[in-house]
Amino acid sequence: MKLTVAQALIKYLDNQYIDVDSQEIKFVHGIAAIFGHGCVLGMGEALQATKHNLKFYQGKHEQGQGQMAFGFAKQKNRRQIMAVASSIGPGAANMVTAAATATVNHIPVLFLPGDIYASRQPDPALQQLENEVDYTVSTNDAFKPVCRYFDRILRPEQLMVAMQNAMRTLTDPARAGAVCISLPQDVQAEAWDYPEEFFSKRVHRITRRPLEQIDIAKIVNLLKGKKKPLIICGGGARYSEAHEELRKFAEEFNIPVAETQAGKSTMLWEHPLYVANLGVTGSLSANKLAKEADCIIALGTRLNDFRTSSKTAFKKDVDIININLNNYDAYKMNSYPFIADIKVALIQIHEQLKGYKSSYTNEIQKVKKEWTVETDRLFAMDSSKGIWQTKVIGYCNKVAKDDAIVITASGSLPSDLERLWRPKGLYTYCAEYGYSCMGAEVAIAVGVKIAAPEKDVYCFVGDGGYVMSHSEILTSIQENLKINIVLIDNHGFQCIHNLQNNFGIPDYGCEFRFKTDSSCVDGEYVPIDYAMNARSYGAQSWTVKTDEELKQAFEDMQKSPVTTLIDVKTFVKSMTDSYESWWRVGIPEVSNHKAVVDYHKKQQEEIKHIRQF
Repeated sequence: MKLTVAQALIKYLDNQYIDVDSQEIKFVHGIAAIFGHGCVLGMGEALQATKHNLKFYQGKHEQGQGQMAFGFAKQKNRRQIMAVASSIGPGAANMVTAAATATVNHIPVLFLPGDIYASRQPDPALQQLENEVDYTVSTNDAFKPVCRYFDRILRPEQLMVAMQNAMRTLTDPARAGAVCISLPQDVQAEAWDYPEEFFSKRVHRITRRPLEQIDIAKIVNLLKGKKKPLIICGGGARYSEAHEELRKFAEEFNIPVAETQAGKSTMLWEHPLYVANLGVTGSLSANKLAKEADCIIALGTRLNDFRTSSKTAFKKDVDIININLNNYDAYKMNSYPFIADIKVALIQIHEQLKGYKSSYTNEIQKVKKEWTVETDRLFAMDSSKGIWQTKVIGYCNKVAKDDAIVITASGSLPSDLERLWRPKGLYTYCAEYGYSCMGAEVAIAVGVKIAAPEKDVYCFVGDGGYVMSHSEILTSIQENLKINIVLIDNHGFQCIHNLQNNFGIPDYGCEFRFKTDSSCVDGEYVPIDYAMNARSYGAQSWTVKTDEELKQAFEDMQKSPVTTLIDVKTFVKSMTDSYESWWRVGIPEVSNHKAVVDYHKKQQEEIKHIRQF
């Protein structure tokens, strides 16, 4: 079949399917693109002229469309993906951050950036980045360190092997992440006689890797000698869709379940063994149990510094049973590594562990009740200086439907939502906290809404994250994809302002203030009307300063047929603090501020007593 590279690519993507547990699913849902001279005559023509069933979405910022594809694939539990295409140069470079977001979080997204002329005629082209010592380098080489697979199509026939490798990577539960297929603008339009079988329907079967018998026996022997194990439910458990197996396992053996940001909503708040989230941004309940646990069962988690409180969350000598499809993650924290699918592994261990029970009596119920009282207190906080951020979260949690999905990514909101949000439905929490990418929130919410159009989607974003990027609001209006944006206006980057102040550094550069001298922004707060900004796109919006206005705005939000935004003027320091956790940060060894030096010395002493690997 004589087709251009771009036409062949579209035809190929339209015929990719996956098989999960004997269920066949079309793998590539659609493509989001912003057309420029480096892709409109290649990819653009192919999308318009080729007969296909891929949905098309017009992006507004290249990073935003990449984050939108991230949100879609995450909410689909990696069962479906979107591709994103751009022109060359700045359009391609804008997608690099989104690619890193996908790879860090193990979420499959296909990036199709335009590239410079493979023929080098004309040369240099518009938006070409020239490297004086290596002429094969272009802007797109920046994708290499942030992608699981990278290829550049310099000849039309190369597309076939490249796409085999792309699909191999995108459908791999252990190595899922960003894939970049770089498309020089001249090669996109070149034709080749492609074999028809390249376009035949291909079904990629996702196999569930089981534990070997020797590994099951080892896990069982480890657990049978433990009195107070604790489960950490990570993203791997969610993407394995192991919610039912996890619930049964916890109930049978009386083991409490703590979650990570990626794993949150794999278990529901109301379950008596659910102790909320663990670590720096975690709950008092999970953190208390973690300190006393004699065994950690880590299910599909990267065990990053926020989960492990910089390796202080557990006893130094605690045994960690680490079950993960990714062997890189399975070996972390000097764990006992077991490479397997979480759903299958839980079933296998369950069968062999019959008769075991932890020695917990009322400890789980006690810490859960204590945490419930604390969250209720935070949901009810009042101040004459503005609405408490925690009250906004609590009220939304109260009025949202059980199956409503909540989104967040950066600032103090992931901390507060992870601690306080009470999941009422499975897979209803969609935080991006592997990369914590500011400005990703609105775009991710649009992607989640594409994935779950029948559900309400609430996007929590701080004013700092919102001003970085919110242009996909326009995409939501165009596509009639209603998202509900809850904007916390606390005059800047208050999460980092807190970190600054907590270690003895005076206020500097973190708040949205007018500049009064040449060195610092230290004047009055800049008054910003975010509600007006949202209305300019066609959204419905409200500015809220009181509890009564908040309740009315949420009521009106739920009635609105279009995307909404509530601009909540909150009390500046109304976020939560850490609950018996510790975070290692880079405190200056030398400073003009005595408090900073003192904090550095204190941290150095604390480091001596923590687990080293």
